[in-house]
Amino acid sequence: MRALDESARAARFRVWTYCASAVVLGCSQRAWHADVQQRLGARADVLLRESGGGAVLVGPWLVSASVVVPHDHPWVRGGVVPSYRRIAELHVDALAELGIASQPLRPGDVTAANDAEPVVRWACFGSLSPWEVVDGRGRKLVGLAQRRRRESVLLVAGTLVSVPDWTLLCDTLDHPQDEAALRARTVSCEQIAGRPVPAAEFAAVLARQLDDALLPHAAAPRQ
Repeated sequence: MRALDESARAARFRVWTYCASAVVLGCSQRAWHADVQQRLGARADVLLRESGGGAVLVGPWLVSASVVVPHDHPWVRGGVVPSYRRIAELHVDALAELGIASQPLRPGDVTAANDAEPVVRWACFGSLSPWEVVDGRGRKLVGLAQRRRRESVLLVAGTLVSVPDWTLLCDTLDHPQDEAALRARTVSCEQIAGRPVPAAEFAAVLARQLDDALLPHAAAPRQ
């Protein structure tokens, strides 16, 4: 939030891991805050993020990245949807370093991918949007969101390194019937690799990739 409020002359980023769980609501879900906190009680916090999209259950199963760039940065010059492309491709490259095969979902493939399973509209991982990262079966691995202000653009990504506590999220948002759909729609690094993938391991690879890519000589998007 501080970075968005400041005049951004160069890209900045931070990679996050989590030692405890919390429900993070999208900016359009702020009216739910009190009800969600009441249902959670002391089990976890409820936070509100600057970007849009649905609710996310953060915790040790998730690695997040926040990138703030000025509006004239190459990553975001093309408009809202194209702005996701480079951060998506970067996540695919970072995952590949750990032997995890994935691909960005191209805009023309979104409708068919969403039709494959029931959509859970209140949850970030309950549907697919352009350039989000999926496995070969179209299951969501990396969710994306963004927030635009006068000076800067915030790009946010969250990667499932292991399976979240979907029961907790669905019960907290009062939608227990959606748990099966969330499990069917998503996949984790651990499930693809067939082995544990520590959050710290992926976070280190991702941070290095971001550091390299956001230098002035960063490569142009792949065709």
